[in-house]
This record gives sequence, structure tokens and C-alpha cells, in this order.
Amino acid sequence: MYLLDANVFIEAAKRYYAFDLVPQFWTRLIEQEKAGRLCSIDRIRDELRRGKDRLAQWASTDFSEAFRNSAEAKTIKAYSKVMNWVQEQPQLIPAAKDEFARCADGWLVAYAIAHACTVVTHEVFDANTRRRVKIPNVCRAFDIQYVDTYAMLRRLGIQLV
Repeated sequence: MYLLDANVFIEAAKRYYAFDLVPQFWTRLIEQEKAGRLCSIDRIRDELRRGKDRLAQWASTDFSEAFRNSAEAKTIKAYSKVMNWVQEQPQLIPAAKDEFARCADGWLVAYAIAHACTVVTHEVFDANTRRRVKIPNVCRAFDIQYVDTYAMLRRLGIQLV
């Protein structure tokens, strides 16, 4: 199961897979979700809805079933472990830790831990990061796989023709 970060949707909608240019991308996401191969979480949906644009509308209607509940016991338990790990990282500045606690990223990784998902994100691992908690860094700490959009599309056998 692939678990999608907000940046996967946002970058696609604003750039290379815009709704008016490559509608097949969005159709394929829906098909893959219905087949049980990908999803996201409610907190990512909430981030997308703040945009009040075509992506927000799509997330609220066409893809609404794909956003899983992050307020379940095993995800909350994993979130606690994720946040403890983040707080223990001495290289991260306090503002980075605070921002991570406020956004959906920690919940996304926690859901991946609880459900053995592969996280899909455009973020890249950075061992020297200080100002931002990177999803791949947290994934590595918890032995969670992560890939970018293109790797996910290839692994799922999706071609946009």
C-alpha cells in the first residue's frame, strides 16, 4: 500500500500533471485507490482543502474515500514514537520540531508504521538537516520504505498515454 504525502498531489496539480493537461494521472490515482493500492490520511486531505482550488475540490469529492482516519489507536501509538524520536534529534532546531508537530507529516509516517505502508513523497533524505524534519529521515529511523511519485507509478505499472 502506497501512502501519499500532500506534496505529491500539490506538485502534480500545479506543475507536471495539472488537471487540464494530464487528467489520466488523477483517474489512475482513483483507480489505484479503489484497487486498494494507495491512500492518504485525513490530515493530508485537510491540508489540500485549505487550497480552495481544483485540487481541494477533487480531494473532497473524487478522492474522498482515499483519506484514512489517523485518529486510531495504533496510529496514535506510532505517532507518539515518531514524536519522541524527533524530540531526541539534537541537530534539529526547536522550530523544526515544533513545525513537524503542527503539520501532517508526523501523522503520515505514523500511519505508515501502523499499517506497513510505503510513503510517497517528494522530500529527499538529508542527514544534515537542521531546519526541517524530513519525512525520509523519519522513515529511515523506523525502517519504513519511501519513494517518489515516479517510482510509485512505475511499481504500479501506470502509464499515462
